[in-house]
Amino acid sequence: MVGCRLAGVQDEGVLDTEVAEVIGMTEVLLAVGTRKGLFIGRRRGGAWEFDDGPYFNAQAVYSVAIDTRGAVPRLLAGGDSSHWGPSVFHSDDLGRTWTEPARPAVKFPKDTGASLERVWQLHPAAAEADVVYAGTEPAALYRSEDRGESFELVRPLWEHPTRSRWVPGGGGEGLHTVVTDRRDPKAVTVAVSTAGVFRTSDGGATWAPANSGVSAVFLPDPDPEFGQCVHKVAMDAANPDRLYLQNHWGVYRSDDAGGRWTDIGEGLPSTFGFAAAAHPHRGDTAYVFPINADADRVPADHRCRVFRTADAGKSWEPLAAGLPSADHYGTVLRDALCTDDGEPAGVYFGNRNGELYASADDGDSWRQLASHLPDVLCVRAAVIS
Repeated sequence: MVGCRLAGVQDEGVLDTEVAEVIGMTEVLLAVGTRKGLFIGRRRGGAWEFDDGPYFNAQAVYSVAIDTRGAVPRLLAGGDSSHWGPSVFHSDDLGRTWTEPARPAVKFPKDTGASLERVWQLHPAAAEADVVYAGTEPAALYRSEDRGESFELVRPLWEHPTRSRWVPGGGGEGLHTVVTDRRDPKAVTVAVSTAGVFRTSDGGATWAPANSGVSAVFLPDPDPEFGQCVHKVAMDAANPDRLYLQNHWGVYRSDDAGGRWTDIGEGLPSTFGFAAAAHPHRGDTAYVFPINADADRVPADHRCRVFRTADAGKSWEPLAAGLPSADHYGTVLRDALCTDDGEPAGVYFGNRNGELYASADDGDSWRQLASHLPDVLCVRAAVIS
């Protein structure tokens, strides 16, 4: 593969024997969306192998989903061709071949006067087997009932009375986060840059802002009902009412599904950042990647570290074993940090330097899987066997 280095069959030298035995029984699929295509890796035991690629050469891949709910896993990718425009592709053979629908999967109805810029998010619903949500720019939510082959605009959110006062963030006006509740298919939470968090409890018929306690330091009123620049929201593994939020300044937790947010940033070197992810099985456990500042978008203190809380934000610990120890400048974007559903959990992140890192032990130790990739925009991983 020209222009980048991908790890091949090297063993996970940092793993202890017990962990190696556990992961040896599983296969993990890793999808990495970049500014110039999609890279796919597979791990069986301690060795990683990457497909020849990239897929979608020269397309920016802002969103990827690995849907393991059916008998056959389905991959979804939001590609963005500078010539043909954005589209949603799917694969039912673990990414080796891809299908694009004959008609656009995501398209704004003519009466909206809008056109699709990109698909920021693809999210398989937690409680409905064939439902997939897409978040777009301009900020809108789409719902699919055929595993992502066709989507329909969720009009009540598009027509929300506050919409005329939503302001695009630095990267555009994108609906970049969708969170669904495994207990209730009608409960959906979304985040928009820069409108903040909105949620529905009636399947999308009505939507309400859910930003109480989240600061908007860049506005004259720092505590508005909406208008916060929320960067990412993640749901706790054990308690679906517990959410973690990385804001444009501020890290927060909600214990009532977004009704009220509490600052949990104490103990972090910076509360600015983009990414947030939750452990797939362990409650009260989440990960963030702190950035120096909005005007200095490099790792906090120029150190490459993921921070983990194991007590719902009461304390944080840096995770850096195996990561670069010298000054580091690789920014991690909002969807470029994720976990898989293994036990122990795999944790992954990529950065704008084109580096890709993985942990097979909940984040305790790391190894570099790739370098010199294009800008990493999103990372998704799942156990597939």
